[in-house]
Amino acid sequence: ESRAASASNKEINIQWYISSMAKPSNDTETKVLLLYAYNTQPVKISNIKIFSSMSVFSGHLWIPLARIISLRKKLSNLKEQVEILMQSSKSLSSALEPTGFLEQSETLKISPSKNPQMSVAKVDLDEKTEEMTKRCLSEVKALLSVVPVPSSPLTEIPFDVSLQSIASLEDMFDLAHGCVITEANLFNWIISLLH
Repeated sequence: ESRAASASNKEINIQWYISSMAKPSNDTETKVLLLYAYNTQPVKISNIKIFSSMSVFSGHLWIPLARIISLRKKLSNLKEQVEILMQSSKSLSSALEPTGFLEQSETLKISPSKNPQMSVAKVDLDEKTEEMTKRCLSEVKALLSVVPVPSSPLTEIPFDVSLQSIASLEDMFDLAHGCVITEANLFNWIISLLH
């Protein structure tokens, strides 16, 4: 029977599996299984029985549950901080706009779209938020690195921080739902950790 699946761009799909039966051997702490699949080229699968591609990869990692929960809280706090920065930046820029533009933007606020899009615009981080971001990304790196290495804190943020990229990272560590990440720089960074 023919089934169809496609990915028009690079994307990584993340799913979590929690089972009381399946556990890595010799572990006392509770761990969950991160399942991932990604493609590095556009893919169209018309028949799964004969599909073969050099651009589709998959794998799994066992990750301690407590560390995932802790990281997700930190990412949630980081997302709130980025939203605050964006709001204060919008307030500052709207205060500098001529009155005619203000009236127009106030009209837009009254009738927001039904499907508001997450902002992909790069956010200029203040010192506090930049440090929060580096700490969170250092933890992500430590959790996703296939070969455990003594993790050193990141000195640079490896992708442009936007509300969308931070929300995607937060979704990535949501155990109840999976997520698909397509933002190019974030995708590339995550893939580099999984190799």
